[in-house]
Amino acid sequence: MKLTKNVIQDQRGGKSYIGELPEFQSTEIVSTAMTQMTTSDIRESILAKISWSHHLVLISRTKTDEEREFYLRLCLQEKISVRELERQISSGVFERVMISNQTFSTVLKEIHQDVTNTFKDTYVFEFLNLPEQYSESDLQKGLVRQMKTFVLELGRDFIFIGEEFRIQVGNSDFYIDLLFYHRGLHCLVAFELKADKFRPEHLGQLNFYLEALDRDVKKTNENPSIGVLLCKDKDSEVVEYALSRTLSPTMVTEYTTTLPDKKLLQQKLHELFEHSNEL
Repeated sequence: MKLTKNVIQDQRGGKSYIGELPEFQSTEIVSTAMTQMTTSDIRESILAKISWSHHLVLISRTKTDEEREFYLRLCLQEKISVRELERQISSGVFERVMISNQTFSTVLKEIHQDVTNTFKDTYVFEFLNLPEQYSESDLQKGLVRQMKTFVLELGRDFIFIGEEFRIQVGNSDFYIDLLFYHRGLHCLVAFELKADKFRPEHLGQLNFYLEALDRDVKKTNENPSIGVLLCKDKDSEVVEYALSRTLSPTMVTEYTTTLPDKKLLQQKLHELFEHSNEL
């Protein structure tokens, strides 16, 4: 999914906004589409590319023009259904993307410059219905059972290859929790699942898997493999220290098994914009 919170181009004047989407009113969009375009133009416009049911959800469920614009483009990019759109809004994708504090290794940003638009800082797995206490095996099996919804949360460019993907090094077998291929980045993506808080030693295992994938599995026309450590919780400062000297294209992200508090997300987003305005 290619979404960005850093620089969005305003097509009216070529201006760039940092940290926010273009500031224009929905009435302005409708007016332009309905009064200044020909019938052919309307059919080709961004508004005509989603169904009326999608528009009803956008009108009733979003609070600002920026949020509405975000989900409108998400519908086009991901080709999501009305039901999927409602879930994305309920899980606060707009707020999560805008306030995210993604942490990547330096190597990952150098190899894949578009990586910030591909991965989220936090993933929501409320569809798993896991008990309060669960294991990494429970998490893995739940994601595989709900693979369609899991891929929707990741982004449609992710193609699932397999669970417990076996790699052989020397006389030993090792197993990657979940292995995907990303069509846009043209590379393998290995997900390691942790049912607890991030610890620096987790990266050693993931780096080993990436080395094995690149030597023995990756095809010559593909880019270096990416490793994603998916943890229940993380300390951003600890993650930054752990990633600062790694030579592998890795990132650390977290997940939640319940829907986030949208009011809290909106409050954080409001504070972020206020801070940006002050700067």
